[in-house]
Amino acid sequence: MSCNMLLFGLPALGIYALVSHCLRKKPHLLHKPHRFPVRCLHVSHRGGAGEQIENTLGAFKNALSQGTNLLELDCHITKDGIVVVSHDENLKRQTGHNIDISLTYYKDLPHYQSSLEVTFSPGRFSSGTDHQIPRLEEVFEQFPSVPINIEIKEDNDELINKVAHLVQTYHRSHITIWASIHDGTLKKCRKANKDMPYIFSKKRVIVMLCLWYLGLLPFYPLKESFFEFVLPSIINRTYFPVKKGRLGSLLAKLTTKVAMHKQLLKHLEDRGIQVLLWVLNEEKDFEEAFSYGVSGIMTDYPTLLRHYLNAHPPPPSLA
Repeated sequence: MSCNMLLFGLPALGIYALVSHCLRKKPHLLHKPHRFPVRCLHVSHRGGAGEQIENTLGAFKNALSQGTNLLELDCHITKDGIVVVSHDENLKRQTGHNIDISLTYYKDLPHYQSSLEVTFSPGRFSSGTDHQIPRLEEVFEQFPSVPINIEIKEDNDELINKVAHLVQTYHRSHITIWASIHDGTLKKCRKANKDMPYIFSKKRVIVMLCLWYLGLLPFYPLKESFFEFVLPSIINRTYFPVKKGRLGSLLAKLTTKVAMHKQLLKHLEDRGIQVLLWVLNEEKDFEEAFSYGVSGIMTDYPTLLRHYLNAHPPPPSLA
């Protein structure tokens, strides 16, 4: 019995390994590639939070002046049902007022402070002339053809449905991306507007990595259009899921080993899934990120990234 299993099992395993290897390199043989209209090489985090006050119209205009391909922003909803662009639900950090957006009428929202610390560049501050918390509708009105990555910051059905409605009203489903790290929230987003592309949730990232190392990913359909992931080397320097030190260093090294696999990232790219690394604010981070062959970089400093790209033109496949 064991001999028969070995006799038939080994060839089957060999065929499986061969097909898996082939589909890793040529996934289009089984999967139709995703087609987002724009290659998101240059992405502005919160509109470029290091150069202008984050998530303001002024920040978005500045980022676009530097040729950004994609604006990243965050949304919440006010007490009177207005979708506004803000990273935090509580406005203490941004405005100095300890109030929640969801408990405040739009007309009563305070302005941003004159300068804000850049979250991913501790000790550095941004300023600007625009301190108004904008409505999402204003952003759509002013930038009708600009691709936008919308992160839904809370599991709120009213917020999700109103964002979906605004996207449909302004006929921009094809250039607006759903983003959330929470799988349940992202499922609600997809149900509210199934035509919008979306990112991998945290749960789906884990599933995707497991499938890759089991050799199953080449056979598995992926509906996501974007893999947005932290560059692990910043974890122990600017990103704080754990305290800096040995634990942070270990986490950075482990994440690099597991997730920054060039063949994996190339496989995703070949399936039309753009790989974006965040939030990178130094030239050495730009260089490291592009060494993995990623689609693009998310930064707080759109001018710095533009200067880098001008000095280091990407290959034609990424231009």
